[in-house]
Amino acid sequence: MNKKLKPLKGLTLKELQDLFVSEGEAKFRALQVFNWMYNYKVTSFHDMNNVSLSLRNKLEDEYSLLTLSMVEKAVSSDGATVKFLFKTNSGSIIESVIIPDEKRTTLCISTQVGCPLDCKFCATGLMGYKANLSAGEIFDQYLLASKNYASPITNIVYMGMGEPLLNYDSTVKSLSIFSEELTKGISLKKITVSTSGIPERIRNLADTNLKVKLAFSLHSCFENIRSEIMPINDKYSLKSNLEAVDYFLKKTGGRVTYEYVMLEGVNDRKEDLTALIKLSRRMPAKINLIPFNSLAHMNPEGMSGRLKPSTKDRIELFADKLRDENITVMLRNTKGQDIAAACGQLAIKFGDK
Repeated sequence: MNKKLKPLKGLTLKELQDLFVSEGEAKFRALQVFNWMYNYKVTSFHDMNNVSLSLRNKLEDEYSLLTLSMVEKAVSSDGATVKFLFKTNSGSIIESVIIPDEKRTTLCISTQVGCPLDCKFCATGLMGYKANLSAGEIFDQYLLASKNYASPITNIVYMGMGEPLLNYDSTVKSLSIFSEELTKGISLKKITVSTSGIPERIRNLADTNLKVKLAFSLHSCFENIRSEIMPINDKYSLKSNLEAVDYFLKKTGGRVTYEYVMLEGVNDRKEDLTALIKLSRRMPAKINLIPFNSLAHMNPEGMSGRLKPSTKDRIELFADKLRDENITVMLRNTKGQDIAAACGQLAIKFGDK
């Protein structure tokens, strides 16, 4: 019978130091192993060539170094967007997406297997929720994507499958790993955590002093409409979330990004634009206007099946009016739709793989 190995990936530097000392190893060995795991991103203990052979053998015998394996890599027809399917050691499938742009290459990573929030415009919500990912599984999406993509990854967004702040401990642990000086690949300044809104956790994240950027999934400035398309709003109101975002910005500086998926007849009316302008004056903010991407690959029913994208003209009108008010606006171009890798399309039907 194969011995079940304990995961080493996902431990913070302090946790790794405490573990090594408790097992009679020198504390500096933890620094070496941390550096190999998170900076050089090795996939075998035996590649850690400045670590003693006896310790490498011990680690190989007792611990696992990789938490994920790659199942599939899909490339969009234009050759730009890349979607990865990864399998966890427990057998769950998750997705990550690389989105290249002129000035950056962004990796969108998942924090949960599925999602419990049931946002009506998001495929991940339609697949339901299965599990939280560990900090190691979150990090290994970056590791494996880096090794399977030609250009360096410059930015990370916690915006894939799941709600990061409902998997708060693993999310913060992974951010702590990225924050260490030894982890040189990505700066926290290049990492954005996106949330649908858990006010207490937004405040908790601010209190960690991890200087990440915050994106808030807004999608409507009206409580009733937001509740209709985002059921979580019934539990955590927009008002309470905006107060938490205020706290985050005062604590960390910077500005919030409002994510706004444009839905025909739902949130693209004149009154929606007026409310969005008013909200954007409340605190330093920029707005990402996102075209609604088809959920047809999920065969949705109910409201999810009835949603339609706003017209291109309507989206451009919103952008122009917002810019007239000196509000920073980004028009999110749809990329990777042909491989179901565009914003809101990530989903695995449990049991498919």
